[in-house]
Amino acid sequence: MSAADCPDSQSLRMARAYLGQTVELIIDRPCGSLHPTYGFRYEANYGYVPGTLAPDGEELDAYYLGDSVPRHSARGICIAIVHRTGDDDDKLVVVPEGCQLADTDIAAAVAFQEIAGRYRIVRQ
Repeated sequence: MSAADCPDSQSLRMARAYLGQTVELIIDRPCGSLHPTYGFRYEANYGYVPGTLAPDGEELDAYYLGDSVPRHSARGICIAIVHRTGDDDDKLVVVPEGCQLADTDIAAAVAFQEIAGRYRIVRQ
């Protein structure tokens, strides 16, 4: 789905600025770690863009896909956004340079946390 096909939310407007850009991430939930409250296992590196402020009052969140080595930081290209339709808490999808993922690959990689039918994958 293109960015033009999604209704704007504050986090989507913020996230769109990162599409196609190189992004530095802090990974605070490395691949294989457990969520501190809900106990599910992170099947991908998950973190945030430092120095940002998303609508939820925290930094803008991001999945780092295409590399399952547990990390504490990462640098890559933002290829998509997981646009949540039920809340204003969208997530960037960042991959190592040269990595290509289809929407189905992204959906499979984030299924540990995202509920099918409650988000859309937005690209440029």
